[in-house]
Amino acid sequence: MKRDEEFEDEELDIHEYKTNTEEVVLSTHQRINQALSGEIVKMELGYVEVLLTTLPEMLADDVGLIHGGFIFSAADFAAMAAVNERNVVLVASDCQFLSPVKLHDEVHFVARVRHKEGRKRNIHVVGHVLDIKVFEGEFKTVITEKHVLRLKLLEDEKEEA
Repeated sequence: MKRDEEFEDEELDIHEYKTNTEEVVLSTHQRINQALSGEIVKMELGYVEVLLTTLPEMLADDVGLIHGGFIFSAADFAAMAAVNERNVVLVASDCQFLSPVKLHDEVHFVARVRHKEGRKRNIHVVGHVLDIKVFEGEFKTVITEKHVLRLKLLEDEKEEA
């Protein structure tokens, strides 16, 4: 596995999405595997639509049930993309898995930023398979000045003690 510094030097695959009035560039989660966490199909400021097509790698059993972690991952990705800040971090979520998802389902997620307060954002995410609501959640995020893995919070606390 490459070290963090080596990733900085590599050219990132920047995804651009056009809206009616302006171009929106994905600024966060640029290395996420969109085959496993959903593909952005529409992106505007504070709003994102993600389509997750379920794959055999997501199966939880032999009957065709998709593991809920993949549903959560796609919803989380939609929330992060709706905020679209480079250093956005999930701090809490309140989610409901309303109906099972099966192999080859297409789950359509809609994420909207509902509240902004300083560096905090609340995002509402809903997921549907056709007309069936399968997921609903509220995601709370914080935008940090530096990447979360570059923050020295623990070291700073030790020095203060």
